[in-house]
Amino acid sequence: MTENTQQGPARGPQDSTPALPTTYAPAEVEGALYERWVERGYFEADAKSDKPPYTIVIPPPNVTGSLHLGHAFEHTLIDALTRRKRMQGYETLWQPGMDHAGIATQNVVERELGKEGKSRHDMGREAFVERVWQWKNESGGQISGQMRRLGDGVAWSRERFTFDEGLSKSVQTIFKRLYDDELIYRAERIINWCPRCLTAISDIEVEYEEDDGELVSIRYGEGADSVVVATTRAETMLGDTAVAVHPDDERYRHLVGRTIKLPLTERSIPIVADSHVDPEFGTGAVKVTPAHDPNDFEIGQRHGLPAITVMDEHAVITTHGPFQGLDRFEARSAIVAALRAEGRIVSEVRPYRHSVGHCSRCKTTIEPRLSMQWWVKVAPLAKAAGDAVRDGRVTIHPQEMEKRYFDWVDNMHDWCISRQLWWGHRVPVWYGPNGEQICLGPDDEPPAGEGWTQDPDVLDTWFSSALWPFSTLGWPEPTESLAKFYPNSVMLTGYDILFFWVVRMMMFGLYAMDGQVPFGTIALHGMVRDQFGKKMSKSFGNAVNPLDWMDKYGSDALRFTLARGANPGVDVPIGEDWVQGSRNFANKIWNATRFALMNGATVAGPLPAPEQLSATDRWILSRLNSVVAEVDAYYDDFQFARLSDTLFHFAWDEVFDWYVELSKTTFTGGGEAARVSGRVLGEVLDVVLRLLHPVIPFVTETLWTTLTGAESVVIADWPADSGFRDPAAEAEIAEVQRVVTEVRRFRSDQGLQPGQRVPARLTLGGTLLAPHEEAIRQLLRLQPAAEDFHATATLPVAGATVELDLSGAIDVVAERKRLAKDLAAAEKEKDQAERKLGNEGFLAKAPEQVVAGIRTRLAAAESDIARITAQLAALPQG
Repeated sequence: MTENTQQGPARGPQDSTPALPTTYAPAEVEGALYERWVERGYFEADAKSDKPPYTIVIPPPNVTGSLHLGHAFEHTLIDALTRRKRMQGYETLWQPGMDHAGIATQNVVERELGKEGKSRHDMGREAFVERVWQWKNESGGQISGQMRRLGDGVAWSRERFTFDEGLSKSVQTIFKRLYDDELIYRAERIINWCPRCLTAISDIEVEYEEDDGELVSIRYGEGADSVVVATTRAETMLGDTAVAVHPDDERYRHLVGRTIKLPLTERSIPIVADSHVDPEFGTGAVKVTPAHDPNDFEIGQRHGLPAITVMDEHAVITTHGPFQGLDRFEARSAIVAALRAEGRIVSEVRPYRHSVGHCSRCKTTIEPRLSMQWWVKVAPLAKAAGDAVRDGRVTIHPQEMEKRYFDWVDNMHDWCISRQLWWGHRVPVWYGPNGEQICLGPDDEPPAGEGWTQDPDVLDTWFSSALWPFSTLGWPEPTESLAKFYPNSVMLTGYDILFFWVVRMMMFGLYAMDGQVPFGTIALHGMVRDQFGKKMSKSFGNAVNPLDWMDKYGSDALRFTLARGANPGVDVPIGEDWVQGSRNFANKIWNATRFALMNGATVAGPLPAPEQLSATDRWILSRLNSVVAEVDAYYDDFQFARLSDTLFHFAWDEVFDWYVELSKTTFTGGGEAARVSGRVLGEVLDVVLRLLHPVIPFVTETLWTTLTGAESVVIADWPADSGFRDPAAEAEIAEVQRVVTEVRRFRSDQGLQPGQRVPARLTLGGTLLAPHEEAIRQLLRLQPAAEDFHATATLPVAGATVELDLSGAIDVVAERKRLAKDLAAAEKEKDQAERKLGNEGFLAKAPEQVVAGIRTRLAAAESDIARITAQLAALPQG
């Protein structure tokens, strides 16, 4: 029926008494199981293996970090993929490691120094970097231990760090190559500047929030030749070098080319025409400050305007005059006051809510600032990254994310890669005493002689992260690992860093590896949110430490909850009650397997031939193979939610609630039939546990090794669909399920307790149900009809007839009274709804949603009346 082989020791028969406690206690088994897997080397990858490779890198978490739900979510999905591929016979490598996280790590250590009353400048660069390494070795990287708690099957012997010696060599190598190919250059451009962290920061490190500001309208110039501009940043006017208008704006055409007096200064500035200006916004005229605004910088470049920096790195005004030494926000108020005193404020300052960038690390308002920085010329690299997806070498999943990818790669600006930090990869460029500039490779010696200094800046963390798929494998050396495991098979990560990380890996991978893509598939997932769909944040009070849930419910429960919510590219809501529900599922698997082992479930020996199996056995094996095929298809399409849901319902509903229950009479009867069903049940549990293992590894390992006696499910074969299907058996059991479901519903309607037994006569002749009478009676708690049997209710279903004698089972008088009360309430509801819907005046005035609600109430009342009337008719007479 299904493949049933095991890599490693052969399976043997189970002990007569299963070695399973009565309850599953995750905390008592998870840690020991994980360490056993690591000690036996299950997660290691052999570059010399002749197995086909399957490679995934961990998106390297920051060394400063700890495991949050986003990490747990992503790691669960990657672990599921690699565990399955390992079981399918691939040489799998899940590459672990961490990112040195320049700004984040430096900030942490600087805060620690602040507690000692020191700064990094007090220590000097060399001593400070040594202090950061000390912190990293002692306190950083706690996430590694948390990954073990989650069950991450990573190759720990290959763990890498973006600042270790090998990866640092990779960084210096690619910088040198890009520099020599004139794809890295140094230039003065506008960057995002954090006055608190004192460095340029990348776009991903800028968080935009709606802030309350003030829109100020200022008159530049005098009389008929004056121009009014509006701004929320009055302090930057000190650096204005032009006023710009649209070339087609008739209001200002006569002024283009003239100069105008800049208020509060002695300078005159030109009026220029530029198509960037929106003539419909405000007055149609804008101030141009090239040194403090990216759009203004571009205007300045087009018109040859000077760029005047009016603030230092702390965002303090540096120009001469009464505003020198003021913080930018203090200067804003002082300048507005000075303009008002000169009569330059055209209208009252009014509130203005607008989007403002903040540093994601320290929440300081970002200051756009003209600065000399190092840049990557991205045009040829981005084109190559776009072509790789367009020509099919790389697939993006889900496909609708392709548009976002192309929007970015087709419109990229050059990448600012330098940071004014001390912790990070130092820019490998040296400056000589006579203006010389040389870039060194990793094997080059620094220039000798007096006056040579190395560039003080370090590289953006994303620069080294972009090398991750190949630097971790030993590049630039031609290592066995690089030959075996590059390109990666899949890059699974969040859609939020598609541009910031994935695109950059594409660019550098194609460049460094001679046009070979870094991965064949980009699989994008969404963000984890709370159960109401709100972003998780400490400030919102809804952030969750996943360790708390793992401590309370077990790692498998958290993993299954996360996987069950993982639809490609879609955000994932999660609540504690869902984790609790997954814990219940793990308990259900445990209890059902324990029951099965106690009743003869086994994997010893071959499966009996189909003709030796009952319809129930053939049904569950047919369904089992269908589920194997479905799960495989969902894995290949990254449909984690669907595969998890499929396994949940098959295991709980079909195996445990139907097959096990239908087979109980067979087990009770003993003999050959019980032996056959025990072998079938063992087969089903074996396959189900293997299918579930990649998502919930701990409980499945315990149960599978107990069931099979084999070494570990981690190295077991992945189940294969044998192709066996039995539609006739599936149709037969569907009829049994239909009868049982209908009679159970009737029993519930009549107020019978689930375990309460009642006499019944079953007429099953001529139907598919006849061989299942004993099982049906067992499931429905139906006693055989005695001589004094008196049918008080008759249920025709599935071509059969079920007659019940409820005369001694319920208090007919009390039940009739209860139902009569419910019927009266339903009829009253129906009457009220009909009167409202029959009132033309009401219908003319009431909102449509109110009318729709009343129609819904009417339909519900009519349904209740029909149901209660049927229940009353079915009650015994008397």
